[in-house]
Amino acid sequence: MTETRHSIEFLSRAVRSGNPYEETVQRLLQSIRLGIIEPGERLPAERELSVMLGVSRDTLREAIATLADAGYLLSKRGRYGGTFVVEDLPAAGGGEGQPRLDAAQLDEIAMLRRVLEVGVITELAARELSAGEREAIATALDECLDADVDSFRRHDSRLHLLFAELTGSPGLVQLSADLRTRLNLALDSMPMMPPNLSHSNEQHAQIVGAVLSGRPEVAAKVMLEHLAGTEALLRGFVEK
Repeated sequence: MTETRHSIEFLSRAVRSGNPYEETVQRLLQSIRLGIIEPGERLPAERELSVMLGVSRDTLREAIATLADAGYLLSKRGRYGGTFVVEDLPAAGGGEGQPRLDAAQLDEIAMLRRVLEVGVITELAARELSAGEREAIATALDECLDADVDSFRRHDSRLHLLFAELTGSPGLVQLSADLRTRLNLALDSMPMMPPNLSHSNEQHAQIVGAVLSGRPEVAAKVMLEHLAGTEALLRGFVEK
């Protein structure tokens, strides 16, 4: 089946540069969910689609593999092969019994993270850290880097909460814990994606590097990109 003109126009808007994998997943999911690419329809050829989205073919392949694993896409070989949208799409929002989030709820979580977590990391990077504090951050980062799919979210949460703890503000720790609880409930509604975990850890390492070297502006910039990547995936997988 040939692609529609509408789908070509929609997909021809390049993703932003900060989180290409996550935003490619989001763009493809939006195209599928909105019916721009219909069930049973074939995606544009890999080379053409990577140019449309402004991402590398490796990034596109990772995004397609993620959506295939999640049950949205199917690859077929042969003369009439390609990557197709499945006929019966999975329900958005995760497994049975998982509440769906609407746009307003996701907007609030995203806004709170931008205000709270960027503020925390800016404050932390501007402080003079003790040797013990620096060691705690390095250890928490190593645990994230070594985590497998089953344990990643736990270590990810610990790292982000440690940032709040090291500001010395009990109020920030409580606010961060409450927000993280809400975030993890939303994250539980989408599959774990190894390319995203790898990218998240690259950003974690950059954030920690900026904190340990006392560069608050860099820490804030990378944290914003980090939060935007998670937000893009949540809007793709979870939003009503």
